[in-house]
Amino acid sequence: MTQGRPGGAAWAPLWEREDELAAAARAVEELCADVTTAGGLLTFSGEAGIGKTALLSEVRRIAEGRATVWSARGGETVTSVPFNVVRQLLQPALVSLTPEEAREYLGDWYEIAGPALGIAEPGGRQADPQGVCDGLVEAVSRFARLHWPLILVIDDAHWADQETLHWLAAFAQRLDELPVLVVVAHRPGEATGESARHLASVAAVARSFTTLRALTPDAAAGLTRATLGEHADAPFCREVWAVTGGNPYESVELLAKVQDSELEPVESSADGLRALNRSARGRGLVNRLEGLGTDVTRFAWAAAILGTEISLDLAARLAGLSRDAAERCAERLCAARILLPGAEGLEFVHPLIASTVYRSIPAATRTAMHGQAASVVTHSGRGAAAASRHLLEVHPDDDPELVEQLRQAASEHLAVGAPDAARRCLERALREPPLPEIHARVLYELGCATLLTSPATTISHLREALSVRGLDQALRVDAVCRLSQALVHNDQLEEGLRAIAEEAARLEPGPARLRLQAVHYMWEGIHAGEEDSPGRSRRLAALAGPLSGRDNPERALLILRAFDAMTRGENAELVVELCDRALVNGRLAPGLGWTDTEWGFELRLMLGGSYAFSDRLDRAESLFTEAVRAYETAGWSGGHLALSHAFLGYVYRRRGRLHDAEKSLRESLRLADRVGQGLPMHWEAASMLIDTLLARGHVDEAGAVADRYGFAPPSASTIYVPDAPSVRGRLLLALGRTKEGLNELEATAKALTARGQYNTVLAPWAYDLARALAHEDPKRAAHLVADARMQAERFGTDTAIGEALRCAASLETGARSVALYRQAVTYLEASPCAYEHAVARVEYGIAAESAVELERGLTLARTCGADGLADRALDRLGLVRR
Repeated sequence: MTQGRPGGAAWAPLWEREDELAAAARAVEELCADVTTAGGLLTFSGEAGIGKTALLSEVRRIAEGRATVWSARGGETVTSVPFNVVRQLLQPALVSLTPEEAREYLGDWYEIAGPALGIAEPGGRQADPQGVCDGLVEAVSRFARLHWPLILVIDDAHWADQETLHWLAAFAQRLDELPVLVVVAHRPGEATGESARHLASVAAVARSFTTLRALTPDAAAGLTRATLGEHADAPFCREVWAVTGGNPYESVELLAKVQDSELEPVESSADGLRALNRSARGRGLVNRLEGLGTDVTRFAWAAAILGTEISLDLAARLAGLSRDAAERCAERLCAARILLPGAEGLEFVHPLIASTVYRSIPAATRTAMHGQAASVVTHSGRGAAAASRHLLEVHPDDDPELVEQLRQAASEHLAVGAPDAARRCLERALREPPLPEIHARVLYELGCATLLTSPATTISHLREALSVRGLDQALRVDAVCRLSQALVHNDQLEEGLRAIAEEAARLEPGPARLRLQAVHYMWEGIHAGEEDSPGRSRRLAALAGPLSGRDNPERALLILRAFDAMTRGENAELVVELCDRALVNGRLAPGLGWTDTEWGFELRLMLGGSYAFSDRLDRAESLFTEAVRAYETAGWSGGHLALSHAFLGYVYRRRGRLHDAEKSLRESLRLADRVGQGLPMHWEAASMLIDTLLARGHVDEAGAVADRYGFAPPSASTIYVPDAPSVRGRLLLALGRTKEGLNELEATAKALTARGQYNTVLAPWAYDLARALAHEDPKRAAHLVADARMQAERFGTDTAIGEALRCAASLETGARSVALYRQAVTYLEASPCAYEHAVARVEYGIAAESAVELERGLTLARTCGADGLADRALDRLGLVRR
């Protein structure tokens, strides 16, 4: 059996914890041995009072003098306070840094993680929760390297705030590369929802996961004798175990009561143990507290209301006591083993005590004290967000000031990346309720707060906001646009379009109506299932035709018209001219920037995609490079950054920079995987990556990506860039699944033709289908190529014409084939698409049996990273030289 430190048996019930202590000691030893050694994660789980806190204390003792140890603890009454536990955890590091040092040390992450840690003022816009989480991971990673060897200890993680658990789950994934040991203790089954999911993720990567058990009778006897003396007889020891059920916390508290009562530890005294045990818990603890006097009880209530890291001054003000009186109360509570002094203030000896004291406060008094606590916290200068957890507990009472405080708190929560905390504040504000003139605005703010996390909730709130008075025209139009976005993301496209159309019908011609029309066309434009695509294109062309781009609604319509013209294969010069008109001095206009939220993110993707498929890859690369930089700087690391990496990667693919393309596209999928599973962005990035891997000649890898992301029918009714069914058809052919590939390409041909989308670069299905049919149906193949060549010449880019000529050449033989390949090479050499040029060179060299052309093609293929093409060129070059 393992005993606690000398003189501390009653406070360190470490009996029967040999395995857990050995695992902890081994982990500390390995961490301290070498800075290059990763620390890992230890997790201890068990019911209340089972000894988790004592075990963590022993871990700290083991590490004392050998490692830096930072500790934090969740609290039952502070689970709604975002970033509470991670701030506790990092407090030693944060207080040691001046603002200048913090900014220098955290670098680009300062503006992102700093507000969440309370060391920087938040920016003016809503922070991306995933970006903030990433910033915290990076911040703690840097602290870990600076303070090595570092041990992070988190107790009562089941009561940690959701934002901390989000960080912890993400940080746990990095522990195999960091010199830091994380030790976590929690009760099973206490956390729910996202918090439970995050805790499960943490447990899944732990190097050691232990569920603590109650003490055996032998251990209870050993603890009893270590505390009371060896003369404690066996029946008495057995009764200690029976009364407490072997719970270590209850055991040490009971034994402390035995010491205080001077009860002899013999069989004749055993009957008194149950009464003593009742005084250490539940009503018995409350009676003992009340016996300490009214002021002491009131101070203990104040401490329970405040939660963790209890400030003596704040507790004194809340209890209505002078500083001297509060100090005397604190001393008495410490002597009674209810409170103890902590590093940052007072804290309860055990969470069970804190819970019991909090629940003992009469309901009306507890509610009133929360209201007083909100005032005390606010007047202390900690702001509305810090006071909001108390305001959430106050009964509704038609208080306009409370509504404003909650709205301000919600704004502060959003600014640091805590939308769930903002949602709770606004939902509580609605119950107050708000004054009629601001009721709609609160509903609108609540809808905006839940847009990224719960489209269904957003829909409900925004619909209600639009159904009552209180929104001016600009705010009403914005609410309709956000409602449509939520409906589209909730797979309710028709309802989203109907909401826009109904609102637009109420407005006179002008910028507001144009904005709604633009959003309407945008949602139609990115969804492939609309019935009257040609008709929509004609209406859009008529609406956008006379526009000059004088304001953002006009610029949005010009972008939409350009994207539509590009997908339909209209003249590329028109597409580029429309795109250019949508810019201001060659840049995105104010309000249309990547992080501006008035207009959908999709609009900027359409702009860049229109440039990319019109052979203006320079402008597309500039736009998407700016997008990645803008989102990384702003800390947006969710879907926006994922898609920006995808589109930038695909620009690299079009340029023939296949290594760079693959890297960027894999990063896109990594980011998308963190957002969710089975989302349209997965298909977008997977389609681009598969296309890139096929270009590299890595067919099996392309197939593996397709399998992982379910790249198979049915697909979502979204227009993908490049056309995903075309990519899928080419993949199936490359994998030797010819019949499936032909069926996919035939279905693609039918769908795109019905929609009037004839861009042969965006959707090159005709070329793959023609090559596959060349032997069994050469007449059909020739017809497909002739039609595609006509469409390519209509579009007019070097890439489109060159690819059409290359496919036509592949269906010919002899001098005719060589002549067509020569023309294809000429066009593709002038295009910005280096991979397509390399393919044409190699195929030209093969047709002409020219070693010179094959060598040029080989060089180009190697430069592009097209391994399969390079191997093909090298093999044929050997034959030509023989």
